[in-house]
Amino acid sequence: MDWGTLAVSAALGVLEGLTEFIPVSSTGHLLLAAHFLGFHSTGRAFEVLIQLGTILALLGVYAGRLWAVARALPTDPAARRFVAAVLLAFLPAAIVGVLAHGFIKGILFETPMVIATSLILGGVVLLWVDRRPPARPRYTQAMRFPPALALGIGIFQCLAMIPGVSRSGATIVGALLMGADRRSAAEFSFFLSMPTMTGAFAYDLWKNRALLEAPDAVSIATGFVAAFLAGLLVVRMLLDFVARHGFALFAWWRIAVGVAALAGLLLTG
Repeated sequence: MDWGTLAVSAALGVLEGLTEFIPVSSTGHLLLAAHFLGFHSTGRAFEVLIQLGTILALLGVYAGRLWAVARALPTDPAARRFVAAVLLAFLPAAIVGVLAHGFIKGILFETPMVIATSLILGGVVLLWVDRRPPARPRYTQAMRFPPALALGIGIFQCLAMIPGVSRSGATIVGALLMGADRRSAAEFSFFLSMPTMTGAFAYDLWKNRALLEAPDAVSIATGFVAAFLAGLLVVRMLLDFVARHGFALFAWWRIAVGVAALAGLLLTG
């Protein structure tokens, strides 16, 4: 493992941490950056496994609230409903992810043109959602989303199996279209990311267990730490920013990155 590879691993980890919880598609950014940097991970495991670093960052920020929910589970029906809602929202992606794992990793992850196009289309959707006439939200507390809303958000999350769509983008847009306000939509997306990304980590590690070697472990560990540190910064700032400014900045960023990637792909063949 040379220093250049470690530097690229660290840079990709920072990119993962900065983009995981904002609606721009961290996986799309990672795959495009890896493509243009000539970085190739075994079984594309690096791009999935370092996501656990951002989940640990999220757990660190929300540790107090999560511990309060865990303590209340035996006696508080509201806590049990919240946990059930998150698990219900997680279920559709878990099923689709297992059934389509080979197609997602073998085809979609290896098609940069699809990723760039998804970034652009997702940006257009975000702009449309952000500019809709404001309506009075029906749901303003993420920890009180009803089961039907949670399941609908979980179905929207399945769109993020296409790299470039964005897991957070799909879940936030789904929540907004079904009546949630910006802040609660983003916060529920945070909570839903915990089982979703932990499950993806465990399943991908299991699928690639026979392929990974010591250099892969060093590269993944480097990206993992970098993603954790960058994720801490984003989680602490995102909710307030979204509540005040909406999603237009992220939409234009997606479009710019997608257009630049398409241009690069056309120029390089």
